[in-house]
Amino acid sequence: MNQYIIDHVSALGQFAVFISQTFSWLFRKFPQRTQLVHTFYNTGVLSIPVVMLTGMFIGMVLAVQTFTQFRQIGMESMLGGIISLSLVRELGPVLAAVMLAGRVGSSIAAELGTMRVTEQIDALSSMGTNPVYYLAVPRFLACLVLIPALTVIADFTGVFGGAFYCIYVLDINSHFYWDNASDFVGFFDIVAGMCKSIFFGGSIALISCYQGFHCRSGAEGVGRAATQSFVYSFVAILLLDLLLGIITDRLMMTLGISNGLMK
Repeated sequence: MNQYIIDHVSALGQFAVFISQTFSWLFRKFPQRTQLVHTFYNTGVLSIPVVMLTGMFIGMVLAVQTFTQFRQIGMESMLGGIISLSLVRELGPVLAAVMLAGRVGSSIAAELGTMRVTEQIDALSSMGTNPVYYLAVPRFLACLVLIPALTVIADFTGVFGGAFYCIYVLDINSHFYWDNASDFVGFFDIVAGMCKSIFFGGSIALISCYQGFHCRSGAEGVGRAATQSFVYSFVAILLLDLLLGIITDRLMMTLGISNGLMK
């Protein structure tokens, strides 16, 4: 039991050191353009189809799940506000982050883990190139910068997916649907969702890179690193979502900001 605690405290310390090294190189020397273009393409552009598809279906699922309850109290037209606010404030950022963790985070951990097992990371060090600067910083920047764009795509497709199902399948009046959607969602809600996504993207990149850098030997070690990167990233997303949600609500109360649900 004592050894178990010592191992986890040691791993937490190593993770903190890895984070400090990443930020140190980030502000000390900016990565080369060729590194960033390739990493940005793999992280952002290739993630667009899966984010669009899942965002659209999440919007439709929200419409299906909430329609029955709202119909019982004669408030079907309010679905536009509920679906749009849920996507912009919570589901859009979380959905984009989970897709990024599953598609990109696991790939980063597996790629860097393979490089660790085959001693390519050690070779970079022997040639005088810092592995954290060359491998971790570009991936961290890609996740940090591009996840807000992926969040916007998830929000957009989710809102229109829910609207399509509500208007053309459930036969809800389009004017009232969009009118309530615009009343419920404010600028602060959009900004809050974007800010959440930045924290999600940074945590995914740091966790995935750390798992790859500290991968155990063999194919089993690479597979475990990829699995742990997704599991830990998912837990971090939920924890950050809770903490940032509490902070956002407190900030709204302090500033006297209200959305459609509070009017």
